Amino acid sequence: MPKTKGILGRKLGMTRIYDENGHSVPVTVIEAGPCMVLQKKTAEKEGYDAIQLGFLKRKSSRVSKAEAGHCKRAGCDTGFYHIREFRIQPDEAIEVGQEITLSSLFTVGDKVAISGVSKGRGFQGVVKRHGFAGGRKSHGSNFHRAPGSIGCSAWPARVVKGKKMPGRMGNERVTQKNLKIIDIRDDHVLLVRGPVPGAKDGLLNIHIMPA
Repeated sequence: MPKTKGILGRKLGMTRIYDENGHSVPVTVIEAGPCMVLQKKTAEKEGYDAIQLGFLKRKSSRVSKAEAGHCKRAGCDTGFYHIREFRIQPDEAIEVGQEITLSSLFTVGDKVAISGVSKGRGFQGVVKRHGFAGGRKSHGSNFHRAPGSIGCSAWPARVVKGKKMPGRMGNERVTQKNLKIIDIRDDHVLLVRGPVPGAKDGLLNIHIMPA
């Protein structure tokens, strides 16, 4: 079976299952694969070794002619909603047109790292964004949820880079590591312990944790 370092999936939601001891285990349900290898890149030609995977088939009429032709060269008559790359080793025997499935990569009990785009929460203050305590809530305080002093006057006479300030929260790429695979169902449904980044139907990159 083809071996690669990862697979694409989408978050379906969260639920709970019960282990053999009757303990409740929170799990995230992920539709992972199957993914088709659309292109194989080599160090001789592109400068690095990687494969290009397509996930979630899409009508060819819904994609550009360039993308439709790219998929057709790989032996697929449809396009894909998501196309991403995964690095591989030069000696890995993966060919264009092969299908990557969960059973070819993972087993129950494996640890994986999952990357996704976190939920966007808009422009937030320092209390919600960074967990600041804020000021007193009593009447006449005039200091409740403000950030407080942010710099010095004489030196360095500027705000230091990296200062925790109000700003856009969320909507950024987050990687959750060491997530344990609880179960694999129907060869394309993955149950992992705990939450993963992103909203429902969000795209996820599922990576094998290095030993």
